[in-house]
Amino acid sequence: MTKTVRLTMAQALTRYLTRQMTVIDDNMVPLFGGVWAIFGHGNVAGIGEALYQVREELPTYRAHNEQAMAHAAIAYAKTNFRQRMMAATSSIGPGAVNMVTAAALAHVNRLPVLLLPGDVFANRVPDPVLQQVEDFGDGTVSVNDCFRPVSRYFDRITRPEQIIPALARAMQVLTDPAECGPVTLSLCQDVQAEAYDYPESFFAERVWTLRRPRPDRDELAVAAEVLKAAKKPLIVAGGGVLYSGASEELDRFVAATGIPVCETQGGKSSLTDEHALNMAAVGVTGTSAANRLAEEADVVLAVGTRLQDFTTGSWSLFKNAGKTIIGLNVQPFDAGKHMALPLVADAREGLAELGAAVAGYQAPVAWIENAKAGKAEWRKAAAKVTAATNVALPSDAQVIGAVQRTLGSDVIVLHAAGGLPGEMHKLWQASGPGSYHSEYGFSCMGYEIAGGLGAKMARPDKEVVIMIGDGSYLMLNSEIATSVMLGLKLTIVLLDNRGYGCINRLQMATGGANFNNLLRDTKHEMLPDIDFVAHAKSLGANAEKAASIADLEASLDWARKSDRTTVVLIDTDPLVSTGEGGHWWDVAVPEVSARAEVNAARKGYEEKLKLQRVGD
Repeated sequence: MTKTVRLTMAQALTRYLTRQMTVIDDNMVPLFGGVWAIFGHGNVAGIGEALYQVREELPTYRAHNEQAMAHAAIAYAKTNFRQRMMAATSSIGPGAVNMVTAAALAHVNRLPVLLLPGDVFANRVPDPVLQQVEDFGDGTVSVNDCFRPVSRYFDRITRPEQIIPALARAMQVLTDPAECGPVTLSLCQDVQAEAYDYPESFFAERVWTLRRPRPDRDELAVAAEVLKAAKKPLIVAGGGVLYSGASEELDRFVAATGIPVCETQGGKSSLTDEHALNMAAVGVTGTSAANRLAEEADVVLAVGTRLQDFTTGSWSLFKNAGKTIIGLNVQPFDAGKHMALPLVADAREGLAELGAAVAGYQAPVAWIENAKAGKAEWRKAAAKVTAATNVALPSDAQVIGAVQRTLGSDVIVLHAAGGLPGEMHKLWQASGPGSYHSEYGFSCMGYEIAGGLGAKMARPDKEVVIMIGDGSYLMLNSEIATSVMLGLKLTIVLLDNRGYGCINRLQMATGGANFNNLLRDTKHEMLPDIDFVAHAKSLGANAEKAASIADLEASLDWARKSDRTTVVLIDTDPLVSTGEGGHWWDVAVPEVSARAEVNAARKGYEEKLKLQRVGD
């Protein structure tokens, strides 16, 4: 007879999570690093009580905002290269919906997070309950249905025994390298508290390891023949290189073939910036070295990248009419993008087998030397724009230079939205895998501080440096207090350009008037005079304002020696960005306008559209 144990559904769920393990560097560790929780009437009595029972095995962390706590969980998984993860639970209603943005972020970036929002009563007796959204034509709908399009797997638990198959399916998705993404288990609040006789076997310890699909023999043969014939080959390294732990294999492949490499936002730090054949950033925010090669390349080996528009310059970057793209990707959906020859495989295994299949092939010497010369030229241009200065309002690039000089590359630098991702992608010199943490798949303002918290939880031995603009800071800064409360030190470099400087520049570039982006161009009675230093101090952090780049370097040195989260503020110029490098990006300009500037921009836009190679 099957042995059982009587538990509530919530108790069964939390006990199950404590039994999931993984192996990292030959050490067995819990797969789940903890649970973020903000309790309310939809989860405090059920899952809240259950988490208390396992608090030593599965730590619970309290945050100040549901979106932020889910961001922290996602950043934890990203910093762990998807080998470990966290869960996040909220009440029903606004608490749950706050996590939808984070779910979308995880979905776009293919990152695992287990979301456990409370839901309405399955028995529907207390109907409607507090915070319940009623659909006049569908009695089964709740706000948690918002999670469906942004979850890789969604389930609503309306009976306690349903958690058994639901968790099995959830774990398959969370740990699958191709299907990986957010899982939402919507927990009806009465069912959380209902008991069931669960089989003890359900709670047996299970070890999850990274699945590494090897390439199909025929796909491998085709890819190898194409690559061996290449005269101007180029590798585009995406985030899949990092998640696969394929950096060493990529290095070996490059050493054997001499093929230059460029990196997407997600793939940056796949190779060190010092690597002779690492051309660094590619695409809209790319370096001149990488983009020049991309325009000429006859074979592009795209490894672990989804080839989104910033990488491809909206289908206009890869200009060689006879080019072939090889899509080495664990996800078939991505492997076939841009009419690529698919090579469906784990990045590490795929590179190893492709390397063996093209053994003896070397990129032409002239192509290699061309790449190295381009890199040297770019490094000079980058050094110029990041050099120390005494200007009253420095550029983002000059701030980046100060951070790099003072703190070095052996840190985790993290950013997400605004103008900083473009400048960081071009200019930051990454030291090794995971040292560059960019959330630019969703480019979610407000991710930065919460994400930094999650990154620090994953790598407490590393200095985590957050680069953030005033717009993102004002959107979501509450987890500064959480970092202080948990003793997780962050260094936050806050660049104040008094508004949304990046979008203001884009507005100007498309012929628009300065409108509603910089604070001075908004409808207002009085411009806000925000004391960011006082605000950060009020949340428990150390903080000071730097009056110049020299002051910034001194403040960063102080922050490095500090024992707690430190915010360093500096005023920056909202109109300046790095002109070197970069590439066109498709942003539609109105066909007609009363503004001559817009009409002129439209003409330029129509000329650029002719460069797109749609379907090529």
